[in-house]
This record gives sequence, C-alpha cells and structure tokens, in this order.
Amino acid sequence: MRLDKKYMQLYAVTDRTWTGNKTLYEQVNEALESGVTCVQLREKSLDEGSFIEEAKKISQLCKQYNIPFIVNDNLNVAIATNADGIHIGQDDMELKDVRKIVGEDMIIGVSVHTVEEAVLAERNGADYIGIGAVFETSTKNDVGIVSYETLKSICEAVSIPKVAIGGINSQNILKLKGSKIDGVAVVSAIFGAADIKKATKELYNLSNDLIKGT
Repeated sequence: MRLDKKYMQLYAVTDRTWTGNKTLYEQVNEALESGVTCVQLREKSLDEGSFIEEAKKISQLCKQYNIPFIVNDNLNVAIATNADGIHIGQDDMELKDVRKIVGEDMIIGVSVHTVEEAVLAERNGADYIGIGAVFETSTKNDVGIVSYETLKSICEAVSIPKVAIGGINSQNILKLKGSKIDGVAVVSAIFGAADIKKATKELYNLSNDLIKGT
C-alpha cells in the first residue's frame, strides 16, 4: 500500500521512561487528542505477552482517531494485534523478508541514515522511511547525526513519505525547514513533557509551519 504523507506530520514514538503517574495508554490518548498523526509503540523491555496486550489497547485507541498504529521491530506483536504497520531498523530482518510475512497490506517503515539506504528501502517496497538522528538524542545513543545536507539529499532522492527523527523538539524543529521532509517523529518532546496536551499542540502547529516551508 502507499501511505499518505499527511500521517507523517507529527509521528509519536512511545517511551515508558516518562510515564510517571500516568499509564502509557493515558499518555497516548492525550497525544492523540492534541494532534498526533501516527503512533509507534516502542517497547524494548516488555515481555511479548505484555507487549501484545498493550498493543491491542493502543491499537484500538488509534482506530478511534483514525490514526495509523505502528509496532516497532516486533513482527509477532504486529501480526498478533493486526497493527497497521511495523517499523524496522537497518540491523533487523530484511525488508523483503518482512514483506513476505506481513503481506502487501501492512505498512512497513524503515530507519535510514544515508541516501543509499533510503533508495534501497524504497526500491524494496518500504511505505515510508525514518531519517535520523537529525539532532543529538538521549533516546538512542548508538546512531550518528544525519546532517541537514544529507537529510535534504535523502528527501530529494525518494518519493515515499519521509519523517525526521532524533532529538526533535519545539526549539529546533524549524531548523529542518527547506529539507522537503514530510514530518517529524518525536519521543521525549511529547512523552517527557509535563503537559503532554500543550506540548503536542505546540509541536503540531510548528510541524505545520515546517511542512509549509519545505
């Protein structure tokens, strides 16, 4: 399938590090109420049974808002919960193999860092790509920074939807203007915020300015 780029505008990636007194479900609901256009459930430490149960609940929540629900990395969870999509990295299973397993209807997103990786992802049938990290980030410390010039080159090299990720917040998001990016993926700037609704609304408005300026 082809994914409409409008869903890339403000792409929220979960991280339970900042749940505090709220549940992840409550946090995602607040983000969805306030303008998030896609949700990726990222769990690196939950056992698979708990991951599946959580994914089912958040998948239903996303359906209420008609927003795509993406599972990070875990094929079993994506299939078991009938997720809209799965996101894979360069070190995960080959894209072609994932497509054989999930079929043509499931969205597949791929993390890329170079023009070559982006072109290959599109050629192999990715529905969108995540480009990063575009700024310093504490969420993932195993990836290098993708320069603005590389980001722009990647955006110009492929036609599928493109989302920038990595250390993006309200203070630096507009530095990506002119890159032709379709949106931003955000973790701590939403889920680490004291007021998730306020932070999400601000980021939504800024991402709108970003897209108009690309």
